Amino acid sequence: MGLPILHKRIKLIIGFIFKDEAANKLARLFILKKIGPIDSESGIFTFCHTDYYKQEFGENLKRKFISLKRPVSPENIYKVKLITNKIEAKISKSGLRLINIDPGYITESKLILLTTKDHGHRIYLKKGIYAEVTLKFEGGTFRPTDSTYPDYKSEEYIKFFNYIRAKYRERLK
Repeated sequence: MGLPILHKRIKLIIGFIFKDEAANKLARLFILKKIGPIDSESGIFTFCHTDYYKQEFGENLKRKFISLKRPVSPENIYKVKLITNKIEAKISKSGLRLINIDPGYITESKLILLTTKDHGHRIYLKKGIYAEVTLKFEGGTFRPTDSTYPDYKSEEYIKFFNYIRAKYRERLK
């Protein structure tokens, strides 16, 4: 019989998909106020791996990631997705979002994304929020799974996530 032990604190990350930089800056301010200080930011990536957001946001979309300074307990992580959904609603115009906010977290072994959509590879958490392993850490780097979104497979994203994981591991020491 295995004995349950509490999970280590996790490294919160948040991804943004947007067209207008003003929407991204406003979302960042809400994140600072509602979730906490940021310790790292990626550059801005071109988001061209799917047309999923085209009707809502238009073309020439951008992607950016941040990581939050304070490690958090994973037990109530679903609350972060509820908060980011409220932020998306606040930054909407005429019923359409101006930004998509994707929270998740990094541990030593994986990158988890939070979502409201159920699929066979996702695990229900609470209050309509699911979690999925998007990347797994093997052989010294993050690697995609069969269900990893195409953009999360890119070298530039993985390089940033490896960097965040290294910072997280330093903090654990």
